[in-house]
Amino acid sequence: MRLLVVEDEEKLARTLQRGLERDGYAVDVVLDGRQALTRLLVNHQDYDLALLDVMLPGVDGMSVCRRLRAAGVGLPILMLTARDTTADRVAGLDCGADDYLIKPFAFEELVARIRTLLRRPPQVLPPRLEVGDLTLEPHSRVVIRGGREATLTAKEYSLLEYFMRHVGEVLTREQIMGHVWDFDYDGFSNVVDVHVKNLRRKIDVKGSAKLFHTVRGVGYVLRQ
Repeated sequence: MRLLVVEDEEKLARTLQRGLERDGYAVDVVLDGRQALTRLLVNHQDYDLALLDVMLPGVDGMSVCRRLRAAGVGLPILMLTARDTTADRVAGLDCGADDYLIKPFAFEELVARIRTLLRRPPQVLPPRLEVGDLTLEPHSRVVIRGGREATLTAKEYSLLEYFMRHVGEVLTREQIMGHVWDFDYDGFSNVVDVHVKNLRRKIDVKGSAKLFHTVRGVGYVLRQ
């Protein structure tokens, strides 16, 4: 899953980026409202959720949110702010935000709210993803294959979720790198291949039907 952090306090923005990346998310950062609008009005389909600070230079967070909603952008938005009055929270939600978190906050609460919002993005996603006897439950991050739980790293989980949300689609290495990692595929890195290989070893276990398939020269596909 790919997130956009919009926060003008660079130290906080980088701290959030590092923490979320440790949890398996790919994270981009912009430092002002104008950059956020430019990025999201054109490329909102590249992101699964935006963390949007209210107090931003250029264009404030509430204005960014209103303009995105007016343009028909349904991306889930979690607002971050030091304003803690009821009127401020109501204003944040009324401008189109999906949730509102007061600073300072516990990182664990932030992650829990992100997971909650990702369960109900603009395109309503099922609470459970299933491909044959493979199931993934986003709310608990539990993966079951053939009745047995698979133990995955954060990146392996993100990779599997991406495949399961695109069942039957051939995903190129460029697509996978851009969504699951936070940098472009340069044609020489084998990071995608290594992680897919490790994931296959845990998911396509002996005695089960093969779900991961290689499309030579292109990428990979998950299908029954």
